[in-house]
This record gives sequence, structure tokens and C-alpha cells, in this order.
Amino acid sequence: MNLPVDHLIYAAPTLESGMDKLEALLGARPVYGGQHLGYGTHNALLGLGPDVYLEVIAPDPAQPDVPRPLWIAADAVTEPRLLYWAARSNDLESLLERARNNGLELGEVSAGSRARPDGQTLRWQLTDPRANPGDGIIPFFIDWGDSVHPAQELPEAGILWSLEAQHPEANRVQSHLRLLGLGLSVHPGPQPALLARIRTLGGEVILK
Repeated sequence: MNLPVDHLIYAAPTLESGMDKLEALLGARPVYGGQHLGYGTHNALLGLGPDVYLEVIAPDPAQPDVPRPLWIAADAVTEPRLLYWAARSNDLESLLERARNNGLELGEVSAGSRARPDGQTLRWQLTDPRANPGDGIIPFFIDWGDSVHPAQELPEAGILWSLEAQHPEANRVQSHLRLLGLGLSVHPGPQPALLARIRTLGGEVILK
């Protein structure tokens, strides 16, 4: 697969429900990642190859006072589902400028962090997921800088083999993806949706 997928985001009403669903589908249980302090979410992770991972994200009950809607719309889902994806980039500012010059708004670049269970802190820069110009089909972009990529230290559930999408305005979304240099296939469909094919030890699993 030639897409620069950094990670897939599987949103759930509760972290436990998302972890349970993925364990049933993939045969491996996600490991707790940590809290996104000040953002109202926490996560659990599984590897999908040496530089790709699957992130379960859910509202964090230990952060009840964070304003809604959350930065990742896990508070909007009623059951676990594949909601967004993140793409790798090492030049976020140039990417934003190119997008804006062509009428596509990806939000501002901001810094993020979370504390891992072992006490270390992961840090990154990313474009704003809340901009969401393609209803989850156009990714946000992330640069890990000097941090170790999370996939390198995760149990592996399988290999991400392909990623596809559907959208009611497939042609518009596809043209924006091409502008960003992304070859994600988008098919016409009644609602926005991502479909990931994952090859596991037990066979191919379709995650959506």
C-alpha cells in the first residue's frame, strides 16, 4: 500500500467497548496508551505494521469538564467505528499553504502530547482534526518529530493491506485528496465511510 497512513482512528463511546470490539475482530487486545490531557479523550493502541497503528479513542471520564464537541468526535458515536485516518507529513506548514491556495482548509498546526503508562511523554505536531473538510475521508496530518513512532512499541494485530472510502460527493473529495498527493480511492456512497482491510493471522478482516 502506497498511502502514507500514520494511523487509523477507531472511535468508541467508551474505551472498553472499542477495545472489546477490536479484540473480537482482530484477535488481539489493544494496550492502553494514555490520556490526551486538556482534550477530553484517552486511547488504546494496536500495531498494524512497523510504522502504522490502530488507535481506539473515546471520551475520558476523568476529564468531564472539557468543552464539547471533542477534538476527535468520539463523543458523537453511539457504537465503535472507523472514523478518521491520519497521514504522515514532515512539512505541515507547506502542506497547509498548498491546501489554502486551492480553497481547502485543514486548520492550524498545533502541538499535542500524551503521557504513556511508563511515564514517558510522546509529542507531535498535527493539523486540526476538527477542520475535517471531507467528513473523515480527507485525513489530518501528523509529524512525530523526534518522538519514537508508537507503532514500534506495540503488539501487532496484523498488517494494514488497503484503505478505501465512500462519500456522497466522491468526485469532490477525490480531487481534494489528489491535491494533497494522496491516492485514496473514494467511491460514491450514501454516507461517508472508511474501509480498512487488515491481514491477521486468522485471515483478512474488514474494519469499518
